[in-house]
Amino acid sequence: MSLTAPEIAAMIDHAVLKPELTRAQVDAELATAARYGLFSVCVRPSDVAHAREVLTGTGVAVCTVIGFPHGTTSTAAKVAESRQAVADGATELDMVQNIGRLRSGLVADVEADVAAVVAAADGLVVKVILETVFLTDAEIVAACEAAERAGAAFVKTSTGFAGGGATAPHIALMRASVGPSVQVKASGGVRDLDTLEQLFALGATRFGTSGSAVLLDDAAARDAGRTITARTDAGAY
Repeated sequence: MSLTAPEIAAMIDHAVLKPELTRAQVDAELATAARYGLFSVCVRPSDVAHAREVLTGTGVAVCTVIGFPHGTTSTAAKVAESRQAVADGATELDMVQNIGRLRSGLVADVEADVAAVVAAADGLVVKVILETVFLTDAEIVAACEAAERAGAAFVKTSTGFAGGGATAPHIALMRASVGPSVQVKASGGVRDLDTLEQLFALGATRFGTSGSAVLLDDAAARDAGRTITARTDAGAY
């Protein structure tokens, strides 16, 4: 069965992360998130306090990114950034793992880096961005397992800034690599309903996209068509 527009909206983190966005452009994206009833906006760290103020009372959560987009900042810097984001009103943090350390086989370092951010988040949801385009399947598994051991709530495919993006094989692999308490977020390249629903069926429960309005307009149109068909069928019987 197809997901309804409200069901899709409840799984979307609306990405507002491009470095060139002006305050007016950010505000337009915040208004989009509120209008469509999205789960959250994922904004640049410097926009967290403003987004929290603008979205208060709308039901839209505020997420931000840590160590973005490369994951190469020190653990101390990630911790400081996390604490500031929490103080500014973020309720979820998407952190980029140290990709080079992971690819070097220094999995304990990656795990410690994630664990430090989880501690700084003080109980808030932390999603670990793997940047799967750079990783082998074995490295994806190792990253997922490290994130779970470190206390992350989600593993996430991509930043959206490195090329590639969420793929069906990677979502299936990530889902199989973590236990039921850890969720999977698909980000990068989620631009149409068929892709979103395929990835949902494979285990993704959150989606990062800047194309939320297009997805939800298409879903609403599809919902309307389904309603019309149902009424015709009901009248026929």
